[in-house]
Amino acid sequence: MELIRGVHNLAERHHGCVASIGNYDGLHLGHRQVLRQLSEQAREDGLPSLVMCFEPTPLEFFCGDRAPARLSTFREKVEQLGAMGIDRFFCVRFDPELADMSPEQFVRDFLVEGIGVRHLVVGDDFRFGRDRSGDFSTLEVAGRTHGFEVVDTPSYSVDGIRVSSTLVRESLAKGDLGFAEQMLGRPYSMSGRVVRGDQLGRQLGFPTANLRVDRHKPPLRGVYAVRIRGLGQVRAGMASLGTRPTVDGTEMRLEVHIFDFDEDVYGRHIRVEFAHRLRTEKRFDNVGLMTEQLHRDGRTARRVLGV
Repeated sequence: MELIRGVHNLAERHHGCVASIGNYDGLHLGHRQVLRQLSEQAREDGLPSLVMCFEPTPLEFFCGDRAPARLSTFREKVEQLGAMGIDRFFCVRFDPELADMSPEQFVRDFLVEGIGVRHLVVGDDFRFGRDRSGDFSTLEVAGRTHGFEVVDTPSYSVDGIRVSSTLVRESLAKGDLGFAEQMLGRPYSMSGRVVRGDQLGRQLGFPTANLRVDRHKPPLRGVYAVRIRGLGQVRAGMASLGTRPTVDGTEMRLEVHIFDFDEDVYGRHIRVEFAHRLRTEKRFDNVGLMTEQLHRDGRTARRVLGV
């Protein structure tokens, strides 16, 4: 998949495509339904498929720290879209100029003159332009004017409930990993490169692989039974996602203790799949009490994972 970062990197060869626009955060089953339709239409037209997203997201731009947690980092989104066979990922910086752009100007500058869209595939709730004033009917009118077709994709439901990134976030936050997995079509995961920590876990008998939490804020926190991919065979373990209040930590970290494993993995890129929430993050009166709880967590995680 080709990554195009910014309008200034659009070239003449990028003109002409079948496109979709959205945040695609988490790439849940509703997103995948839209992208399957995008790919089918692109094959039918003999054109590249293109997904257009914004960084930061519009909600992050407008709401700052009050914006919803991200389900996926930029890198994870790129990997997920590439795995789905999307040809091009067009990432546009969301800034004050773009926020103030009318729907008509957005269509002209980005869709017509920028990427030369021939077919546009969007979800049925898609809104765009200043004050979110553009919608599907706006796009239909613009398509007739500029010579492109617009296709909407109905919402995707699980057990009669409409799948959305918001609902996935809510499920993760309350520990309902099973329902989140149903909506995502896979276990929720976080990935990253293993970095050096302060070795406290090793001193306590629980050596950890530490990942920086490179996202606006994580959609979940606490202690979890997890599966780890990227180290050959799938490994079982437990992970803590939080700020480590017992040792007065402030930085958000994902610390993963891999069961029955003692190899040097610094610099390796791994993916951590969250299987079951063991408990919420807690501040203990001392490190000894925390260590006792970690032993209990480990036994529970092994039982849950069947190892």
